[in-house]
Amino acid sequence: MNKKIIREVPNSFNLPYRLKRLADIAHNLWWVGNPDVARLFKQIDALKWRLSNHNPVVLLRTVEKSKLEDLIKDRYFLDHYDRIVRDFDAYMNGKDTWFNREYPGTENEKIGYFSFEYGLHESLMVYAGGLGILSGDHLKEASDLGLPMVAVGFLYTYGYFSQRITEDG
Repeated sequence: MNKKIIREVPNSFNLPYRLKRLADIAHNLWWVGNPDVARLFKQIDALKWRLSNHNPVVLLRTVEKSKLEDLIKDRYFLDHYDRIVRDFDAYMNGKDTWFNREYPGTENEKIGYFSFEYGLHESLMVYAGGLGILSGDHLKEASDLGLPMVAVGFLYTYGYFSQRITEDG
């Protein structure tokens, strides 16, 4: 699938009402560290999931409406979806975090984190190596701890550098 699909496909989803929370989950990086969410997106369309490089935003932008309508009739998919939504809401609305316990009364304070790159997921081409992976790990841990962190970095138009060596070198 074209690496520029994020810019070429409309920036909206045509989701049925029953599955509308898929948009919230796809646009939040919580899914990155949660294999159960990846399985949910794979259930929607396994081929498009693979071709999208496991990117739920790209998947939801390209999946056929008929496929989504069929999922509304699938009790097992809906049970899985509802469980994911409950877990997502619990994570996002959780107030009992390490940061809130250790630093009460600082909810309006923010921490700035600056890095050239962030290794968040293979489908988000904004990293090249070790620094990006380390920065991505810092962001995930900060989120789990409830740190009020804002990350600032560069957006690479065409992703990171990739090299291919042909048979003749």
